[in-house]
Amino acid sequence: MIKVEYIRDGLVEEVHTGVWVSAKPIEGFSPDNSHNNPYFLRSCAKPLQATLLLDNEIDLTPEELAFCSASHAGEDCHIKVALKLLKKLKLKEEMLKCGIHAPLSKGMQNRMIVRGDSPTVLHNNCSGKHIGFLALCDKNGWDLDTYEEPDHPLQIAVKERLYDLCGVPREYPMTTDGCGVPIVSMPLKNLAEGYVRLLEYPKLLKAIKCNPYIFGGEGRTDTEIISKTENLIAKVGAGGLCVVLNVQACNAFVVKIDDASAEARRFALLEIINRLGWGEIKYDNRIKTIAGKVVGQVVVSV
Repeated sequence: MIKVEYIRDGLVEEVHTGVWVSAKPIEGFSPDNSHNNPYFLRSCAKPLQATLLLDNEIDLTPEELAFCSASHAGEDCHIKVALKLLKKLKLKEEMLKCGIHAPLSKGMQNRMIVRGDSPTVLHNNCSGKHIGFLALCDKNGWDLDTYEEPDHPLQIAVKERLYDLCGVPREYPMTTDGCGVPIVSMPLKNLAEGYVRLLEYPKLLKAIKCNPYIFGGEGRTDTEIISKTENLIAKVGAGGLCVVLNVQACNAFVVKIDDASAEARRFALLEIINRLGWGEIKYDNRIKTIAGKVVGQVVVSV
């Protein structure tokens, strides 16, 4: 079990709980591998879904492949890749059905205010995935207008791929993700095992490892982990999820924070990575006043 405590002047002010599960046993550690509750994969599914792009031989550069696997922050560099990719694939922006939201990047939000720009569908953190989905439909002759529907051949193929990679033995609930497409659920151990199967797709892993900012961006925990370690690939998902794959150890773990706190998730992830010896990522766990006075700390128990 994970417990993230915010302790201010000796008093526990805030507690976030969760679980972490590994694909394989880890000597000296006791992940919650008996935890079998299913969870929706949310954006943690994206790299798994992107394996279809490789198997269907969609012509993508490493940067474009990372973008199609990303939950990007909607910065200028991401929009540049999106526009280039749409032109290359002969697709149009208005074909994307992920919806419009402001960039995840606070810096980009501020720049857009100064420039007087409004968000477009390309700023949606899932726009890369949706461009990849359209590319798969175009390649296979599937209808482009209804690609988000659960009974569409694309979504059937996506579900089959997720279940196959993750070794899911039976049906679990499905829902509609925030970006409007179906998303499956499964136990966290299956998700971790699916990421280990990504070792069969070295081109995908190399694309992500070499383009961590395109894969995430400003303030993104997965970008931080990938950039600051040698052998790790990480992918965050909504609902307090994140998967970390150790390419060298051929193992992966998943963190799920019960109340979906992104900050608590980050503290838990970095602490687990450091304790496992999978990396040495320095982070500041001190609680400070606005003026900078230290009044407490964040403590992670696993």
